[in-house]
Amino acid sequence: MAPSIDLAEHDMLALGRAALATLRAALLRDTGPAAASYLQEAGYAGGSAVFEGFRDWLRERGSGEPEDLEVTTFQHLASEYFRDAGWGTIRVGDLHDAVATVDTEDWGEADPAEQLDHPACHFTTGMFADFFGRMSDVPLAVLEVECRSSGSSRCRFLLGNGEVMRYVYERMERGEGYEEAVRGVV
Repeated sequence: MAPSIDLAEHDMLALGRAALATLRAALLRDTGPAAASYLQEAGYAGGSAVFEGFRDWLRERGSGEPEDLEVTTFQHLASEYFRDAGWGTIRVGDLHDAVATVDTEDWGEADPAEQLDHPACHFTTGMFADFFGRMSDVPLAVLEVECRSSGSSRCRFLLGNGEVMRYVYERMERGEGYEEAVRGVV
């Protein structure tokens, strides 16, 4: 049997998907676009506990320290950890050798029934910025470009340094697709 995640030991708690969805909906209703930054900030604040939980989960499995893992092993084990924690499974990759990608078809923050007009896994973008940033030489910025809550078949997050992600975001604001915007980075 795989080791379980001791939530209390890592200053974490279990939260039902409906509770997170309701919080997001209330923030969107009451604060409009500001809801995204509130949720991102909360996700970023919780990222350290999630990463320390991952570290201990690895130790309990005898898998070593996150920093010592080969990239493909880290990616595989991170996916197992997020699945075991109830978030869903992830696949880490890259796009045009310019940004990292995290893809998931079953992410816990997404709710296809919401039918929003934009990606909305804001808590996750903050959490991923902290979590994956701990494995990077530079602070990371995260941008969700596809979301099951807005009709996509998957959630896709782009991860890169602040300058690169700002460039991608600005080009997307001008109407370019994210793949074209990322292609312009290299």
